Amino acid sequence: MAAPLTDQEKRKQISIRGIVGVENVAELKKGFNRHLHFTLVKDRNVATPRDYYFALAHTVRDHLVGRWIRTQQFYYETDPKRVYYLSLEFYMGRTLQNTMINLGLQNACDEAIYQLGLDMEDLEEMEEDAGLGNGGLGRLAACFLDSMATLGLAAYGYGIRYEYGIFNQKIKNGWQVEEADDWLRHGNPWEKARPEYMLPVHFYGRVEESKEGAKWVDTQVVLAMPYDTPIPGYMNNTVNTMRLWSARAPNDFNLMDFNVGDYIQAVLDRNLAENISRVLYPNDNFFEGKELRLKQEYFVVAATLQDIMRRFKNSKKGSSGPVSFDSFPEKVAIQLNDTHPAMAIPELMRVFVDIEKLDWDTAWAITKRTFAYTNHTVLPEALERWPIGLLETLLPRHLQIIYRINQGHLDEISALFPEDMDRIRRMSLIEEDGGKRVNMAHLCIVGSHAVNGVAEIHSNIIKTDVFRDFSELEPEKFQNKTNGITPRRWLLLCNPGLAELIAEAIGEEYVKDLSQLQKLNELVDDDTFIRDVSKVKQDNKEKFSQYLEKEYMVEINPSSMFDVHVKRIHEYKRQLLNCLHIVTMYNRIRKNPKAPFVPRTVIIGGKAAPGYHMAKMIIKLITAVGEVVNKDPVVGSKLKVIYLENYRVSLAEKVIPATDLSEQISTAGTEASGTGNMKFMLNGALTIGTMDGANVEMAEEAGEENMFIFGMRVEDVAEMDVQGYDAMTYYQKIPELKQAIDQINSGFFCPKQPELFKDVTNMLFNHDRFKVFADYEDYITCQEKVNELYQNPREWTKMVIKNIAASGKFSSDRTITDYATEVWGVEPTDLKIPPPNEMPRVCDAVIKAKGG
Repeated sequence: MAAPLTDQEKRKQISIRGIVGVENVAELKKGFNRHLHFTLVKDRNVATPRDYYFALAHTVRDHLVGRWIRTQQFYYETDPKRVYYLSLEFYMGRTLQNTMINLGLQNACDEAIYQLGLDMEDLEEMEEDAGLGNGGLGRLAACFLDSMATLGLAAYGYGIRYEYGIFNQKIKNGWQVEEADDWLRHGNPWEKARPEYMLPVHFYGRVEESKEGAKWVDTQVVLAMPYDTPIPGYMNNTVNTMRLWSARAPNDFNLMDFNVGDYIQAVLDRNLAENISRVLYPNDNFFEGKELRLKQEYFVVAATLQDIMRRFKNSKKGSSGPVSFDSFPEKVAIQLNDTHPAMAIPELMRVFVDIEKLDWDTAWAITKRTFAYTNHTVLPEALERWPIGLLETLLPRHLQIIYRINQGHLDEISALFPEDMDRIRRMSLIEEDGGKRVNMAHLCIVGSHAVNGVAEIHSNIIKTDVFRDFSELEPEKFQNKTNGITPRRWLLLCNPGLAELIAEAIGEEYVKDLSQLQKLNELVDDDTFIRDVSKVKQDNKEKFSQYLEKEYMVEINPSSMFDVHVKRIHEYKRQLLNCLHIVTMYNRIRKNPKAPFVPRTVIIGGKAAPGYHMAKMIIKLITAVGEVVNKDPVVGSKLKVIYLENYRVSLAEKVIPATDLSEQISTAGTEASGTGNMKFMLNGALTIGTMDGANVEMAEEAGEENMFIFGMRVEDVAEMDVQGYDAMTYYQKIPELKQAIDQINSGFFCPKQPELFKDVTNMLFNHDRFKVFADYEDYITCQEKVNELYQNPREWTKMVIKNIAASGKFSSDRTITDYATEVWGVEPTDLKIPPPNEMPRVCDAVIKAKGG
């Protein structure tokens, strides 16, 4: 159990982790005991650790509720422009500690729990991760919600409340095995169901033409039930809302079956409707054109747009007299997080034209001014293209609308380029090659007033390559918004030692203005600060070593370099290149055991999409190599390989602060941005990486000499694509590469199944789109530079400090400020909403009528 803080420690921590007042602590203990008794119906004799977690969660939530209601009242009274962030993924992780930090309650809660004779870390470990996302895109959405609340924006996250999140990964005999993530089985103390705002969503049916216009009839109805989660800003009393929709069958669902008396079947068939929100598709950067997925995508946008429309009509200014939609784009900004919510564009047109009876041109002008689109990938297999037949069956009216949008779009292109049929074909929303399909990225570009990539290099590739025709036509529409991470979770929460050290050095204002980290440059040569930064890292490594030894039964050398590569498993992220380096290091130790060697613990983690054969083979190869390396007595403690099972947000919070070297080694031009790279940089790891994604901007901020940059640049890759990539020439030319590949190929790492990795080596030789061999030699050389610097702890730590000092740009507060001012037309504010105990009473009936 953690000891109580000394007075000196409390004084040191007051600013960042909140004040420990006697009243605070007494009130929290009282709330805890009350919830244990009245909410959980337990006493201390029979309560389980999970009961204690729930009692604490409800106690902390009590501190959110008044601020939450007050925030919504404040928005109703001031009627600001509202921002709606539509995403099929929100990878939130755990909520308890983040909420305590943002409300300034952490120290008081720590003290209260200590006085109750419980351990805070044990309670925090009871919380399930809300894993409603695959990786970067979903976690970015979560960071953005935190920043939007911290910047005082009237913003809402809208998505799906998946009953099962991203699968739990088990590693059995080196293979990935998926288990369902039943994250709701114990209940979720952070959400509030809102059945009174349940909304109908229509599917199937047909379109009838009448004098009044098109009518979508004979549809099947599914109900969308909202669940609201509070999103607190940092120390500003703002609490925004994430609203996730859950699918429910209406009570008259399939009651035609009553005609034959099959009541049981009628009730069982309700599952067909409710499956829509059952499970998250576990694909990252891969499009799976399944009907259920399209249903999910339309389900979330149809429910959300009804909600947006209700809130617009009920706003203080809009509720007096007839509604005019002219001001809609002045009051509503909708951001599409990739193409997954693209059906929002034809859906808003349907609402305006079919229901609100606006003429087409007016509706289209309003729609374009309302939407903005973020592109997250340039990989062709990730771009969504829905078959016409599926759309015709599931959403017949929307297909008509898409055809009409396309006709108007092509008319414009034809007028500008009458002879250029090839351009017209390339820019159409409807693709004809290999079956007619709707290109959803094209729909998003045509239907939005702003399109952005998520790092400078990625945004340039979009403009000059992927969407070049569109960018030439409307260059002003294309922007860059480099991704960011929230410093609250990714520093204060996960690395309190470093957060406190920085606060002591430069004050605590950096938490809301990360650019202030630049002040650390003045301390680069300060011996005391260098020693303190180094000690924080070593403490984090000791703690994580204990975790690894407990979980993996492998003895870890905490003074070894922690070399970490955690992200989704994908060929383009090149975990294989890392694996070849491990084999090369292993061979060097075996060849000359007495030679000096910088000890390393290589930690690789991440999930492979269940249907992605090569990614699963990569996991098996890494674990097989690890088995051999870890058991070889010649190697001893010089080299260890750990495959982190079930990598997720809460595990990232443990591993990132303990990392020395961050691997960001994708083929140049393939990683849109990356945000893991930013988390490592902020937490004092040095980066080995290619000039790809946000690595480029990290090198700009910190100086290329303060990172370990290797490999081909985007233009080198493009040139190689023209000339042709021949893996065999590298294999024959580089003896260490040849040795490593021969070992993998011959079954050295898997003697019982010598043929096991033939698929991997065959891919590397014959169809490796990501050119692993081409960067191998430079990567190995660069790793030698890493070793050299690591042997000089003072110089290593100086470089670490320079990296932390340069990481200010990568705050999601900066990213959201850019979106707010350059895309959404709203201004961030540091206004503090009055706390609940000072709020003027606003009639509860008003709040109820307006629906939050």
